[in-house]
Amino acid sequence: MPELPEVETIRRDLEPLVLGATIVGVEIYWPGSIARPSAPEFEDLITGRTILHLGRRGKYLIFALSGGWNLIVHLAMTGRLLLNQVERDKHTRAVFHLEDGHNLLFVNMRKFGRLYLVKDAQEVVGRLGPEPLEAEFTPQRLAHLLANRRGALKPLLLNQRFLAGLGNIYADEALFVAGLHPQRRADTLSPEEVGRLCGAIRLVLKEGLKDGGTTLEAYRRPNEEKGRHQERLQVFQRTGGPCPRCGATIERIVLAGRGTYFCPRCQR
Repeated sequence: MPELPEVETIRRDLEPLVLGATIVGVEIYWPGSIARPSAPEFEDLITGRTILHLGRRGKYLIFALSGGWNLIVHLAMTGRLLLNQVERDKHTRAVFHLEDGHNLLFVNMRKFGRLYLVKDAQEVVGRLGPEPLEAEFTPQRLAHLLANRRGALKPLLLNQRFLAGLGNIYADEALFVAGLHPQRRADTLSPEEVGRLCGAIRLVLKEGLKDGGTTLEAYRRPNEEKGRHQERLQVFQRTGGPCPRCGATIERIVLAGRGTYFCPRCQR
């Protein structure tokens, strides 16, 4: 699933190419992609709208449109936004035709991604937790969030209402950098450990963003290029390999239904 670095990379790639472009038409090939409103209303309301701004909240892309509307895109597990690809394939769920002749394709192999057209973006993203790359995300803020949380760290980091944008890959990487076991109870961290975790979250997200994201399977940038960060993952999907820090064997467990990777020596 695209996480914060992948979604932000897509935003940065698309922004200079679509700002000021007018959507002159849309073809919807799978109406189930449209979460809100109905597919016919979606087509009618979005046609003629100009893209004024492209933002991101957590794992959501937010296209601010003329007339006060917002097109919100959630890529989910296998979603892609591809620009300038004229021919659609069987996984193309919608095509936005732009006035300058470009086409923006919403490709979604496993059909989990969704498109929203709303006046108030908060209807969709209002319950998300804080952004971990914003200046307001400090060790003090994280300590406040962790207080009285009795559950394990890993599932908590995946909870988008707790913290926006972190997913399976970067949660495992952050916990490794911080030296914290994924099953550690959240409310037992010392102030020093909270500070390490805060710094580790920010570090792994920035590194992933610098590399254009992580491509393990489906993720592609709008020009169909892959990300490069998979080459620098330290524990995620490295089961049986040596820990890059101590040489111990990387282990895998299933936690809250998700494959979880860690070093049993560095993350006691």
